[in-house]
Amino acid sequence: MSRFAPKLLGFSLLCALALPAAQADTPAPATKTPTPKELLEKSRPEEWRKPDPKNLLQMQLPQGKVLIELAPDFTPLHAENIRTLVKEHYFDKLAIVRVQDNFVTQWADPEDDDKGDKNKLRPLGKAKKTLPPEYTRAIDAKLPWTALPDGDVYAPEVGFSEGFPVARDKATGQEWLTHCYGMVGVARDVGPETGSGSSLYAVIGQAPRGLDRNLAVAGRVLQGMEFLSALPRGTGPLGFYDKPEQRVTIESVRLASDLPESERAKIEVLRTDSTTFAALIEAKRNRRDDFYRNPAGKIDLCGISIPVREAKAAP
Repeated sequence: MSRFAPKLLGFSLLCALALPAAQADTPAPATKTPTPKELLEKSRPEEWRKPDPKNLLQMQLPQGKVLIELAPDFTPLHAENIRTLVKEHYFDKLAIVRVQDNFVTQWADPEDDDKGDKNKLRPLGKAKKTLPPEYTRAIDAKLPWTALPDGDVYAPEVGFSEGFPVARDKATGQEWLTHCYGMVGVARDVGPETGSGSSLYAVIGQAPRGLDRNLAVAGRVLQGMEFLSALPRGTGPLGFYDKPEQRVTIESVRLASDLPESERAKIEVLRTDSTTFAALIEAKRNRRDDFYRNPAGKIDLCGISIPVREAKAAP
């Protein structure tokens, strides 16, 4: 085989010399797009919102704190049931039972596993065992809406509402939360009504949009995704931990509204109906700088992260 190398090398050099100069190096853009950092630094205070403490979960893991914002305008029954579970300290000392690579991290009562002892299941207290499936809701013109201009494979229209990625179908008059990275869904059995919120999962991989409208999406992680996505992967079927010692114990889950003001997370979320957020979308769609010399001109719904920052102290 080596005797053919000189001929192949000569052919490669000829091909390289024949390439037009424009293909070898695209000139740097004359006008560069602002970076996300630059746009956020120029944002106005009124473009940021503080999550409602009644909808903000603070989950304490050994690795750190995870902040989850519920979405009661999209899944009100599930949000209320999760609040009830949290108020009764249902999740305290339960565990992360599943981490499936490029898919989800799931937490629940370990006894609810196929190998668990159903007689040892933690009682749900005042929370409901089953709920109607809240996979979609009627489009509400009163809710804020920022449309994404690039279309979508899974829905006729997509955009953002109240800080959440949302899909819409005007023909049916329905809208729904989507399974983007960091979204929190309600695990269930085969029956659509079997999800109560006692077992939840967070998307840690490429967006599994095929789950949209098949599971209730109850909220999204605002901070602490690194504590959910960097956990060791489960070696059992579907990424479940097959040994109890592999599980990560949940120290506590609290509603911010039930905590003293001094213990509440101090964060702000960029409003998705703000001018700055619209500028962020455009900057990501048509990024031009010394590195990005060929802008994509498009971006998908799950390719946009919603900025979160520490709340600034009042003057």
